[in-house]
Amino acid sequence: MTEMPNWEAFMIPTLRVLSDGVTRHWREFQPLVADEVKLTDAQKREMLPSGHQLKYENRIGWGVSFLTNVGALTRPSRGHYQITDAGRTLIKLFPNGASEKDIRRLGEDPNSPIRVYQSTITQEKPSAKSMEADSVALTPIEQVQNGIERINEDVAADLLQRLQGKEPAFFEQAVVDLLIAMGYGGTTGTGNVTQLSNDGGIDGVIDQDVLGLNRVYIQAKRYADTNSVGRPELQAFVGALSGKADSGVFITTSKFSDGARVYAQNVPTRIILIDGKRLTTLMIRYGVGIQVRETFKVVEIDEDFFA
Repeated sequence: MTEMPNWEAFMIPTLRVLSDGVTRHWREFQPLVADEVKLTDAQKREMLPSGHQLKYENRIGWGVSFLTNVGALTRPSRGHYQITDAGRTLIKLFPNGASEKDIRRLGEDPNSPIRVYQSTITQEKPSAKSMEADSVALTPIEQVQNGIERINEDVAADLLQRLQGKEPAFFEQAVVDLLIAMGYGGTTGTGNVTQLSNDGGIDGVIDQDVLGLNRVYIQAKRYADTNSVGRPELQAFVGALSGKADSGVFITTSKFSDGARVYAQNVPTRIILIDGKRLTTLMIRYGVGIQVRETFKVVEIDEDFFA
């Protein structure tokens, strides 16, 4: 039996299957992609070691996630995907297949329809070449940890895109849910979104005690990556807090300007700033907007048993 293609090898075939422009659910197009790459019946039945998913579906899923991140695919509704002009460009440029590195390099060209890969990991990531060279030096546990980090990176980027694509009211409720999940709702765990027509610059309020004597005030800005929260927005939030509280939380899907950060550090009212990168990290950590798909156990010998 020939070896199962890696996840990169499924990307261009996926785009070819969707090249007719029809929006399809992933359950519909994954078998079509398997036929496109001519998987054998045995390969189509091959499972991941966990036994919870077909291996080819898992690899197509990785490819679809990456293609959506760089703008080659779009997600009109839950679980449904459609090719974009950028995706058609990839088919023309790489008819015989493309690697992740090929597409990432293309995204660095400002004239390319491919977007820069939206990574939410702040530290510098090693190149694909260096990772391949170093992989033999990694312990199995380190390889698992690197894999989990890569999964979290992709999920975080997807979370950010989805939040930016929803209406403001959804985002405001999402940040309230996050802060409650982090424990800021006290023992009662209560919080609410203020009325959009008369919020006075405050988008959410969380009561940390039964009587509401201790409250967390929230401002939420659903901005695109190209926009940033400036000093004027923070000044307006501080003004809205006047007479209500001496602190607040300002959350955005984008980032804060240098002027905004300097203002937040020097204003008497304490303002906690949470940008898009920190937001998605917290959502993953506290299980908001995500679910656990797989759990792995790392075992070792119980020395006490053999003592």
